[in-house]
Amino acid sequence: MATSPPPIALTIAGSDSGGGAGIQADLKTFHAHRVHGLSVIAAITSQNTRGVSAVHAVPLKHIRSQLDAVFDDFPIAAVKTGMLGNAATVRLVAKALRKRKPAWLVVDPVMVATSGARLLDEDAIDAVINEMIPLADVLTPNLPEAEALLGHPLRTAKQLAAAGEALLALGARSVLLKGGHARGGEVIDRYFDEHGVMEIQHPRLPLEGHGTGCTLASAIAAQLALGYPPHRAVRRAAVYVHRALKHGYRPGGGTAHVLRH
Repeated sequence: MATSPPPIALTIAGSDSGGGAGIQADLKTFHAHRVHGLSVIAAITSQNTRGVSAVHAVPLKHIRSQLDAVFDDFPIAAVKTGMLGNAATVRLVAKALRKRKPAWLVVDPVMVATSGARLLDEDAIDAVINEMIPLADVLTPNLPEAEALLGHPLRTAKQLAAAGEALLALGARSVLLKGGHARGGEVIDRYFDEHGVMEIQHPRLPLEGHGTGCTLASAIAAQLALGYPPHRAVRRAAVYVHRALKHGYRPGGGTAHVLRH
């Protein structure tokens, strides 16, 4: 007996051969939310729980053909972008999104892996600022990414509050400034939109997570695809990620814990 299809979400990001982050984490997250997941692979990483050993950018013509294939066939409810790698890819993806106009767009400005490997070229930061962020319904930088986007350090509560406003001024409709890189026993994520600031707090877990940022952004996209407004989508996604990390596990020889999606 035929059944109606679930909502559809698309991830445009890099793959993780270790299965804990990137496209692989995004598709697991979509599946966990009962959302049909599509993918456009923008980069291929050689990666495991110990780190990233190589990054290969997918040729632009192949990225373009993937974008055309999914947008020409599926009623995409939400899009999430992750690792794009270089300025040319950022510009290509932004052009496609301006043309296709998805209802919701979550932009995760992936720049550096937890291991320290650079996942976005320096010259691509301007392209993210000028091309991608103005399209974003939700922008999800961590603190180092926010510092790179704004060009100055963020250390005090006053600076963090100002950062939210400054990131909104770049054109995003809302910003989730993730607090995982800050110190303290509590992780405080700050959500900014035209109505003000919402704080989401969770106890800091005593483990090294892998793929948390990818999972959070794709969970937000899934919640948007399911019909939740951004502020509720963000809160629900944060709860989901905390629970998945709490029950995380170490599948490889490194110290990184993969989320139990």
